[in-house]
Amino acid sequence: MAAPMTKIEPQSSPASLASGMPVQRLHHRLTALLLGLYIAFVCASSQAASFDLTNASIADIDAAFDAHALTSEKLVQMYLKRIEAYDKQGPKINAVLTLNDKALETARALDQERAEKGPRSPLHGIPFIVKDVFDTADMPTTGGYLPLKGVKPTQDATIIRKLRAAGAIILAKVNQSDWYATPDIVAASTLGGSTHNPFALDRIPGWSSAGTGAGLAAHFATAGLGSETGFSIRTPTSDSNLFGLSTTSGLISRAGQMWSYITGERGGPMAHSVYDLAATLDVIAGFDSADLWTANSLGHMPMKPYVSFIDRNGLRGARVGVLKEAWDFKLPTVDPNVVELAHNAIKVFGDHGTQVFDPVSLNLDLVNYLQVNKLPSSYERIAAINQYLARQGPGYPYKNAAELLLNHPGVPMRPTDKDAIEHPVDLDRDPEYRATLEGKARMREMVIALMDRYQLDALIYPHKLSPPLKIGPKDDPERKYVANQLSPLTGLPAFIVPMGFTPDGLPVGLEILGRPWSEPTLIKLASGFEAVTHNRRVPASTPALAGESFGY
Repeated sequence: MAAPMTKIEPQSSPASLASGMPVQRLHHRLTALLLGLYIAFVCASSQAASFDLTNASIADIDAAFDAHALTSEKLVQMYLKRIEAYDKQGPKINAVLTLNDKALETARALDQERAEKGPRSPLHGIPFIVKDVFDTADMPTTGGYLPLKGVKPTQDATIIRKLRAAGAIILAKVNQSDWYATPDIVAASTLGGSTHNPFALDRIPGWSSAGTGAGLAAHFATAGLGSETGFSIRTPTSDSNLFGLSTTSGLISRAGQMWSYITGERGGPMAHSVYDLAATLDVIAGFDSADLWTANSLGHMPMKPYVSFIDRNGLRGARVGVLKEAWDFKLPTVDPNVVELAHNAIKVFGDHGTQVFDPVSLNLDLVNYLQVNKLPSSYERIAAINQYLARQGPGYPYKNAAELLLNHPGVPMRPTDKDAIEHPVDLDRDPEYRATLEGKARMREMVIALMDRYQLDALIYPHKLSPPLKIGPKDDPERKYVANQLSPLTGLPAFIVPMGFTPDGLPVGLEILGRPWSEPTLIKLASGFEAVTHNRRVPASTPALAGESFGY
């Protein structure tokens, strides 16, 4: 028997839709219309259809929903079976920290709502996994930090509330590199340990959003959320053979998200396809009065849904530059196979109608600049943590950063945190902090000026020159990862697309860096690249299970 409709009222109540929902509803309707036209075209082209979970986009799932060949309940059951088979058993991916024990109940209620009223959006009944930095009032939010085990926040993060209002199901909270502590093993957490890359079980699936990367690679959900202070959407996306977007800083609310970088922290979508990513972005982007940094987005978002910019021929007529300095990030190693894949990926642009300017240069030592002009997060972290904690209710066990971070025997704390708590930075007047902000602004101007000089739509380059790192002690030289932090320092949007696999089956990604608020252009370029490359595959360690494919 279907669950009563009241079971999902918190996802659609007036309070949950209070922030900008007239515009959001319009976008949902426009997106649904575009999806309906796509489904109608598919149905008109063929009398029979098929469904394959490990290759299905949100559009494919919605088509199966509309044909009554699939329900959200059945979809959730499929993902739960994969999690049961592969997360703590079999290859032991170890991505999931907490499963939503109400997921099936919510799915049944959403199925009933669909039957009676139609879908709220293309995400209606779609399961998501989310990095465990996003507050979920019905599940713990831990940041992978052992002292927060079992601790539930007071309310949903804005980004979670928006997903639920659109009908999405938060299926699980997933592991990450520890948000507050420093385990000895690279990319591990004190609560969840190491997450294994499904493409190579002895390697990490990126850094802080590792669980989202691995969980999506193993098809534990349809789409997911990551977050990025430095490289923690982009690197897990690259390491996990996914599409991921670090948006223009200010496009997506951080309210209710653990963070360190007040002037640059970003949450963002990670997905199996450009469509899935764009459909998610249509729901989660936009102004939020609980995070006034999003006021920067006012007047800059497109008038049409992000999915409308998907274009199979998106590379034709584009102008991109290959950033010379991006090839200088050589630690921990330069893999010639990755270099070859990068050159092949760049060639795809030229072969499909893009004017490729190779190279274009900032004419500076970018590696050194990014090391000297460190991210402002190193100054802002404690203030950011205190702001996150101030959002929590009276029952939350920690009231400030000192209580949260210090005096937990056996938990390896960050020495820099202790020093920052004992010697707080005056963010209003500290000269070193101001110098860092000035360097950030100058770098942003330099990148935009470079694109202006050649009238470029974007810069392209390999996200990194090496495959995923092997799991092991973080201080070993072979794990001395120096990431390209150009996107987080400038706040400019960066789209990671899969550019293929090394001969031993390790995934790597190409980065497409855009102008401020150029997400529509990046979606067009990424979808054009996706249409002519087909660089995604299912990991051998997590193959399809019985019942995941059927005709209808």
